[in-house]
Amino acid sequence: PRARRSLSELLNMSDPHVLCNDGTEHHFRKKELRYLSELIEEEEYDLLLLPIILEVRSEQGDIIIHSKHGIEAKLISSIIGMPLLFRDNSLKMFRSQINAVRSVLKTTTQYVFI
Repeated sequence: PRARRSLSELLNMSDPHVLCNDGTEHHFRKKELRYLSELIEEEEYDLLLLPIILEVRSEQGDIIIHSKHGIEAKLISSIIGMPLLFRDNSLKMFRSQINAVRSVLKTTTQYVFI
């Protein structure tokens, strides 16, 4: 995406989307946005920027999520039902865990291959 939008901004849009670098629009399912809003506190809506970027590092076989405020870590942890390695404002996941996340958050997460 060119820029990400906060959960609160997306919840208030009739057609929640962000612009992509190629000029297309990436649309979010309202059902997913409502689901995310149930997992975090309302005061965190402005801090959660979507889509959540999943950095795939092919040589290590892991996925990194940068989490400035820790909200992404809180969300992912609750979705897969286990604590995750969160250090230096980054969340490390393994490929085996990502399927559980992507099955619930198809439009609110995006892959970036490093």
